[in-house]
Amino acid sequence: MSSIAKSQLSTAQTDLTRYQQLIEAITDYAIYMLDPSGRIVSWNPGAQRFKGYAAQEIIGQHFSRFYTPEDKAAELPKRALETAAREGKFESEGWRVRKDGTRFWAHVVIDPIRDPDSGAVTGFAKITRDLTQRNAAAEKLRRSEEQFRLLVQGVTDYAIYMLDPGGIVSNWNLGAERIKGYKADEIVGQHFSRFYTDEERDAGVPSHALETALQEGRYEREGWRVRKSGARFWAHVIIDPIWTTDGELAGFAKITRDITERKQAHEALERTREALVQTQKMEAIGQLTGGVAHDFNNLLMAVLGSLELLRKRLPDDPGMTRLVDNAILGAQRGAALTQRMLAFARRQDIATGPVPLAELLNGMKELLSATLGSHAAVELRFAPDIPSVIADENQLSLAILNLSVNARDAMPDGGTVAISAEEIALPAGNDLGLGVGPYVRLAVSDTGQGMDAETLARATEPFFTTKGVGKGTGLGLSMVQGMTEQLGGKFVLASKKGQGTRAEMWLRAAGEDMEVAVARKSAPATEHGRALKILAVDDDHLVLFNTAEMLRDLGHTVWEAGSGEAALDVLAARPAELVITDQVMPRMTGTQLIDKIRKTSPGLPAILATGYAETPANLDSAIVRLKKPFTQEELRAAIERISARVA
Repeated sequence: MSSIAKSQLSTAQTDLTRYQQLIEAITDYAIYMLDPSGRIVSWNPGAQRFKGYAAQEIIGQHFSRFYTPEDKAAELPKRALETAAREGKFESEGWRVRKDGTRFWAHVVIDPIRDPDSGAVTGFAKITRDLTQRNAAAEKLRRSEEQFRLLVQGVTDYAIYMLDPGGIVSNWNLGAERIKGYKADEIVGQHFSRFYTDEERDAGVPSHALETALQEGRYEREGWRVRKSGARFWAHVIIDPIWTTDGELAGFAKITRDITERKQAHEALERTREALVQTQKMEAIGQLTGGVAHDFNNLLMAVLGSLELLRKRLPDDPGMTRLVDNAILGAQRGAALTQRMLAFARRQDIATGPVPLAELLNGMKELLSATLGSHAAVELRFAPDIPSVIADENQLSLAILNLSVNARDAMPDGGTVAISAEEIALPAGNDLGLGVGPYVRLAVSDTGQGMDAETLARATEPFFTTKGVGKGTGLGLSMVQGMTEQLGGKFVLASKKGQGTRAEMWLRAAGEDMEVAVARKSAPATEHGRALKILAVDDDHLVLFNTAEMLRDLGHTVWEAGSGEAALDVLAARPAELVITDQVMPRMTGTQLIDKIRKTSPGLPAILATGYAETPANLDSAIVRLKKPFTQEELRAAIERISARVA
């Protein structure tokens, strides 16, 4: 034999010995081979420790004997081999049975071993780990030299390789090539620290890992590792020292598994949990806000109604009239605030129609300035004759507020929040995908940090937020987008890092005929109509007194009731021609009261007074809805409408 051939043979024998030493040093896995039919052709001490069988007892037996009766009845062993042959891998966790009949929870990986020339399956490599005893004593693996090579090379889901005592990679398997990206001739002879991040190399983590393995007999960690391409993956790593029979350190056995998907799934779950907490928090705030706004609505109802009546009865004194008018204006502004609070709590009536944009934005400026604080200046930029848009006023107000708060948060050092509106006629085939016609581009811009392309692409995803914990739900932009598209418009978000952000709502402009119709609807009704006998029902005595006094001032005869039960008693004694009832009352709501009244007085008309949206949408023609807080004129107009319907 030539010296070259001898050298090659010696190298091959050395590699085989190293593979054998590698497998023998792996203390946490049972590694053995099956023939194509599933019969055991080799056995190792690790398998003997897990299963309890000696080699002479189990070699030649079918591996299904390790499965529970239930799994065997379900043909799980057969399906495991079929899956491994078909898909290149079978992996699962489940109960397995030892020789003594006891069960242990195992993690199992089966990889097919294929003939390198024909590709035919020549057997299976099977790795089992006892997860019930992760810190159990080490097992030595004994296999023939060729079987060790086939076994290690057949495993593709774990990177299994050896390091010399200095940390130099001395062999490489297909799993390592798949996970790390290096071929054997590229990496053997290199230091294993190249798989670590720059930060961990600078911190000395690779050398610390080997030292820990020597001192404690094992090193196990999770962390970021680097592929050949430079991409990072989250790895579970085990390093075991390998000792010679003389007690000298031969090197280290290293097993690495890519668990990036598991980590991402865990992080996604945590994000979902956090988003759920934030959503629950916002729901609680919404419920609290709705309750406070409802009670405040009732107080404002009493204040506004009393001030209206007082103004009508004042002597001709300009000074006193001016004071009362100022008080009425303040109460009206408070009423507008409660409507926005109810809209936030989603307890406000939802009605789509023409919204006078100039009036809305001018009315919101003070609210926006107070909400955004002194470090964010608010600028309104639109023509005085900007047309109305088709929207729900409360939803649109909330959307503008959300976008403005986002703009403020993007400017930690202060800046300007600009709200602009411009009418634009869109042609056919426009880039926005909207229909032909007039639209209003309502935009909220900031001079803040802006977003990079990746953040911008995800900005409207539900629950995605760049704000800190407890500072946002990640729902604001997705809600604005949903509202805009529901109205037949388009939401466009534009941003560049360091150049601020611009959020645009493209909304359909209201036609002139619609605006005229709204103007007619809101115009005061003429004073006419006969005096009626009216039953007023409200559980708040301030509101009840105020409603009754406004009705009496209109010339009607009024009976009062503080609950649904009391109202039924009054009607039994004094038949009325009209019922005006609050909706939200304890024990019996307004709609429930009307239903009970209809059983004895089917044609009795009713007015339902409420600021909530929970009233039924399909009210019959004998019921008129009146939004709280209402003025005496709005009350009179409601009476005229219900009278005209039942006439």
